Amino acid sequence: MSETLTAVADSEPDTPTPSTSGRDRISRAEGWRRRGPLLPALIFLLVVTQVPFLFTLYYSTQSWNLVRPGSRHFTGLQNYADVFGDSQFRQVALNTVIMIVGTVLISVVLGLLLALLLDRAFFGRGVVRTLLITPFLVTPVAAALIWKTTMLDPVFGLVNFVLSPFGVGQIDWVSKFPLPAVMADLVWQWTPFMMLLILAGLQSMPRDIVEAARVDGASSFSIFRELTLPHLRRFIELGAVLGAIYLVNTFDAVYMMTSGGPGIASANLPFYIYQRAFLGFDIGQAAAMGVVTVVATTIVATLALRLLFKSFTGKEEAA
Repeated sequence: MSETLTAVADSEPDTPTPSTSGRDRISRAEGWRRRGPLLPALIFLLVVTQVPFLFTLYYSTQSWNLVRPGSRHFTGLQNYADVFGDSQFRQVALNTVIMIVGTVLISVVLGLLLALLLDRAFFGRGVVRTLLITPFLVTPVAAALIWKTTMLDPVFGLVNFVLSPFGVGQIDWVSKFPLPAVMADLVWQWTPFMMLLILAGLQSMPRDIVEAARVDGASSFSIFRELTLPHLRRFIELGAVLGAIYLVNTFDAVYMMTSGGPGIASANLPFYIYQRAFLGFDIGQAAAMGVVTVVATTIVATLALRLLFKSFTGKEEAA
């Protein structure tokens, strides 16, 4: 009889005790109390980002040219077909990829070299560090004007002045090399960001491991290759991902320095969308280009961030 009662009791489902349900209610209430102050910011973010994107999706299905009143009508996915069939759009997309990849790679390399320099103690390091950070604090429009007029001007530019002893004449860098000229401005602005990020990684590196390697007779290059560079990998990847995400939106430098020219030699996606919308007045195709750009950027950024988070998680678990 006792065995039967025991079996019945074991087969009955566990019912939550009043204390357990009360704790769940308290934890949920505590969670809402903590998240409540963030709701206005979340609502504001949804209103200013997602609502315009929904309007952009709607406009991308319309054939709407502002020059022809009354011509607006529904076209479905025709705008997207026109976008992918546009050879200029493909060229501009290639320019954008070259601009982003080139700027990020050069900025990371220069930032790594400067970070290795600033990680050493020397007289005036604080002043040098402040001066190297300054380009990142300059507004993009002012930086573009500095490079267009002060650095790359064919007559009064500092670049031609410095290169004149080597036989370089009055070269109009912005006209002859428009895309590299824009990239030079972007590298000048983004190198300090990479430098700060990598410098933070260098200063978080355990010094005892480096000292032990030196005691064992390892050379400076071996220490950098086997210890420093693997430790900085996460910081370099983070800087590259963040830099690429922000550089996709570059508009100021292209507009102020080259206006996308000559032709579309230096135009990137944001500037080409601006041209199609506000110079060509084709709202439908401009909206379709914007949607394609946002979707492609989101996919690439999501994959990159997942790989980056896996790298950080793997390092923490290994530690």
